[in-house]
Amino acid sequence: MNAYESFALVYDRLMADMPYDEWERMAKEALERYRINPTRIVDLGCGTGSLTLPLAKEAAEVIGIDLSETMLTMAREKSDGYGRAGDKIQWVCQDMRSWSIPEPADAVFSFCDCINYITELDDVRAVFEHTARNLRSGGLFMFDMHHARQFEQYEQEQPFTLDEQDIAYMWHCDYDREQQQIEHDLAIFVQDAKSDRYHRIDEVHVQRAYETETIIEMLKEAGFEQIEVFADFAWQSANEESMRLFFTAVRQ
Repeated sequence: MNAYESFALVYDRLMADMPYDEWERMAKEALERYRINPTRIVDLGCGTGSLTLPLAKEAAEVIGIDLSETMLTMAREKSDGYGRAGDKIQWVCQDMRSWSIPEPADAVFSFCDCINYITELDDVRAVFEHTARNLRSGGLFMFDMHHARQFEQYEQEQPFTLDEQDIAYMWHCDYDREQQQIEHDLAIFVQDAKSDRYHRIDEVHVQRAYETETIIEMLKEAGFEQIEVFADFAWQSANEESMRLFFTAVRQ
């Protein structure tokens, strides 16, 4: 089962404080920066569509791809209330490591550290190769990743807790510095809407950080050029304090 499957119904509630507006801004600015006037955009690892929906304002066609059917069901429900923009979106259940679409895209975005959830180098390579195959020549690929520094901070600041009337969680982290891999263990308690009882959802999520040079080399091997790395929701070069890296790459 997909790691997000069992708690997809509470995903939007738990992610409400995430910087979706900033991701949206970065995507729009990237299209301008690389002079992309897109007809077709792909949101790779779209989840419940919180970023896919605003991207629908930028192109005639938007495709949201995710491995979780439950997430996509929620995304479809949200798009029903999004007017004409929502009608332009296709929701497709596919694996990032082997995805494909009938016609090439002009831009592919993959935010919210989706690539960190790909914990094997060969699988990351597969994501990049399939993205290159499904982008037109000159098309833009942009994604973000946590740097290992972010995982170290998680480990230092844990545990994380939420305690509200109808939902609560306890979140612990176990970080392996040698592998640059972190395991997130979450116990989520959700109140039943029809009673005062709570049901528990247990989740384990694993993420891995990669060296920037390794990611750049794999992008080149997959057929990308003009590769740039920015940091922390700004068009500034990454430095020794950067936590979230943004990669942009153009299909040869």
